Amino acid sequence: MKTIKGPAVFLAQFVDSQPPFNSLDGLCEWASGLGYKGIQIPTWESFLIDLDKAAESQDYCDELKGKINSYGLEITELSTHLQGQLVAVHPAYDIMFDNFAPDALKGKPKERTQWAIETVKKAATASRRLGLNAHATFSGALLWHTAHPWPQRPAGLVEMGFEELAKRWMPILNHFDEEGVDVCYEIHPGEDLHDGDTFERFLEATGNHKRVNILYDPSHFVLQQLDYIAYIDHYHEFIKSFHVKDSEFNPTGKKGAFGGYNDWGDRAGRYRSLGDGQIDFKTIFSKLTQYGCDVWAVMEWECCIKSPEQGAREGAKFIQDHIIEATTKTFDDFAGSAVDSEKLKRILGI
Repeated sequence: MKTIKGPAVFLAQFVDSQPPFNSLDGLCEWASGLGYKGIQIPTWESFLIDLDKAAESQDYCDELKGKINSYGLEITELSTHLQGQLVAVHPAYDIMFDNFAPDALKGKPKERTQWAIETVKKAATASRRLGLNAHATFSGALLWHTAHPWPQRPAGLVEMGFEELAKRWMPILNHFDEEGVDVCYEIHPGEDLHDGDTFERFLEATGNHKRVNILYDPSHFVLQQLDYIAYIDHYHEFIKSFHVKDSEFNPTGKKGAFGGYNDWGDRAGRYRSLGDGQIDFKTIFSKLTQYGCDVWAVMEWECCIKSPEQGAREGAKFIQDHIIEATTKTFDDFAGSAVDSEKLKRILGI
């Protein structure tokens, strides 16, 4: 068993044009003051990290790490969720996902894909220079528009889709392997890796690449009515990153899992601030601890009701209260005795 590290916070949802949320120093001081011990850094925010410099310069990484450490914080992982998304984009989503790309690459899907691949590879090198062993990202998607099989999917389409997805990711995965860093795909709606079956399809398509791992976030499983506890039983050996995010699912006679094209506040399934949703975090933390998952508990704040400031204040304590100090002894050790083979034989009657 292993004690989960934390609490930590994913900075992406808190970035703002106003202080303290518009500088690395400001965010570090803010997070530390709330009781967080780690930060997950979104690499698309260049004022938080210059990914080009981080991939090229050990001095830059040492200075960055030293600055963050000076606030009593550690870097949990780097994140390339937005860049990873662009590794695989179906043409139906080209215009919307162009928002994630540099201006010079908008309207150029092939060049955008290559840029995304090279950018995620830079994050691997930066992670190694920062002393990190896990990385958070999205898989992207070529098949999501066929999630509901109407019209009927042609035979072989799904297999070809995962073969192509794996083909795009293999150079990235191989580079991460060279750098000694695990790729943790957030299992997420809108991605081709969105549940257990799709994770297994991708893993198989990569030849069971050892760097293919999971960022576990139970909130996404509630929205698709998947057993998020049993998921840990199935995939605990792959869980190398952990987002602590709450959600709820309240279907009515008018809407369910598909959401009715409603905004978040009016959907049956919606994300909530920690403790305000339906997720059984006590069991999650127990399972992850029992299985010895070596992860940081990173709060990802998303809520359609509560303010981010309140969510952040409450989140640190919520996570700290759920972290279990893994025991190193058995509770009934006091009643034990030294091993005596003759005594054991007498107990067994042999």
